[in-house]
Amino acid sequence: MSEPHRSGFACFVGRPNAGKSTLTNALVGEKVAITSTKPQTTRHAIRGIVHRPDAQLVVVDTPGLHRPRTLLGQRLNDVVRATWSEVDVVGFCIPANEKIGPGDRFIAAELRKVAKHTPVIGIVTKTDLVKPPQIAKQLAAMAELMDFAELIPVSAHEGFQVDLLADLLIERLPEGPQLYPDGDLTDEPEQTLVAELIREAALEGVRDELPHSIAVVVEEMLPREGRDDLIDVYAALYVERPSQKGIILGRGGSRLREVGSTARKQIERLLGTKIYLDLHVKVAKDWQRDPKQLRKLGF
Repeated sequence: MSEPHRSGFACFVGRPNAGKSTLTNALVGEKVAITSTKPQTTRHAIRGIVHRPDAQLVVVDTPGLHRPRTLLGQRLNDVVRATWSEVDVVGFCIPANEKIGPGDRFIAAELRKVAKHTPVIGIVTKTDLVKPPQIAKQLAAMAELMDFAELIPVSAHEGFQVDLLADLLIERLPEGPQLYPDGDLTDEPEQTLVAELIREAALEGVRDELPHSIAVVVEEMLPREGRDDLIDVYAALYVERPSQKGIILGRGGSRLREVGSTARKQIERLLGTKIYLDLHVKVAKDWQRDPKQLRKLGF
């Protein structure tokens, strides 16, 4: 008798920059979540869909859980907690190359409550960055944090044990039919993904204090009149202060052109067509702390 088909939701949690988005992309096999060396890159719960003959696993990549300093930070934490209360299994990510710190202990304390009704798998990420003894040490340190359903080391970068992690997550899903059509890789609207790709390009190489201040809104996205091979995309990059606008623009607009060129290649790959990308930078004063501005920017 054949194995029953399983379907359901898993989410990855961890402090900012623990490798959650890279792992989501590795499982899905395509880029659905933006990645950056900057912490707190993920701002929405992005769903990536893993299709297998025996299962459909929907991976929810969440923002990094942290002690919030702004209203935006509080809302991101709310997204994380709302997500893990609704999934079938949780993966707690800690990088192999960083010591377990207060942030990890803070998350573990929250997850101990979740573990009473939802299995939590401990995942040591970025194992390609360290030697085997360090991986063993990190696994032992994680085992002391809480009682995990499983503990597994992975490297999304090298594909090490990514399939095994998928097996462990799928084992804990309920039996059920497919939730999404074959071939779907995410349920995010295209405009959200386009805005995220622009923000990813804008994050590269900016100063540390800037990433949290950048938001992107796609104002219009439509086929060019009279052409079926070109889409016009108009987007605004919002920052909090005029001085930040100068950083994003660069000398004579050189940096913004670079952002546009990088983002355009990624968007064309996502949409499978040529695009014309029009980017401009706007100032929305202290938007991370202003409820009205946050709503306008989609938070």
